[in-house]
Amino acid sequence: MSPPHPSRCRFAVSTLVAAVAAALAAATSLALSLPVWAMFVGWIAFFTRGANIRAAFENLACVGLGLVIGAGASLAIARLAPAMGPGLALPLVVFVVALAVVGLRGLPILNNLLGYFLGLVAWFAAHLQPSMESLAQLFTASLVGSVAGWLSHTIPLRWFGPAQAPA
Repeated sequence: MSPPHPSRCRFAVSTLVAAVAAALAAATSLALSLPVWAMFVGWIAFFTRGANIRAAFENLACVGLGLVIGAGASLAIARLAPAMGPGLALPLVVFVVALAVVGLRGLPILNNLLGYFLGLVAWFAAHLQPSMESLAQLFTASLVGSVAGWLSHTIPLRWFGPAQAPA
């Protein structure tokens, strides 16, 4: 038996809360000179599994580790390409990174494969030079998005209760 559908009012309010959270996260990203698109990486990561505070921290940690792995991969490609050529260096590094990241799904914690890949995608999509500043910028944007995702999930739950909150 499926759960009862939320009322139209509850659905509308939950949608409005999510939209306001997204707008506030976008404004925060702009104010902090963060890429707004990267904020959505954290938002997506929040909803990949277990929409609660503990899972949110684990999901965000996986994104952060994915960013670090991506930065390391870009450094490895740059070092190997002169000797091997980009046609060999890139696939080799991707193979090693994929092997490591997919293997991390077996950990008892920090095993969110999607979180790792979101971090990798964010790193390579940003086209930034590997640095602590670049990592901090993308991670902070993801943090802003994760908080926005948490707000968009939590506020309707507090208003409507868990049984009535729209999915």
